[in-house]
Amino acid sequence: MSSIYKVIEIIGGSEKSWEEAAKKAVESAAKSLKEIRVAEVKELDMRVENNKVVEYRVKMRVSFKYKPG
Repeated sequence: MSSIYKVIEIIGGSEKSWEEAAKKAVESAAKSLKEIRVAEVKELDMRVENNKVVEYRVKMRVSFKYKPG
């Protein structure tokens, strides 16, 4: 039987770096999604307050194995 994958979009944030934001987002998503296969970074941005970067944000597409219930 061939595999089917579902793709969703998630956004992660970190005060330290884009890499940490991506890692935290995938680890958080993995708590409710099983068999994540690929996480693709689509967009990077920063939240700025008073002319200072306060958060790095990563928008990602995540694919995981889909098992119809």
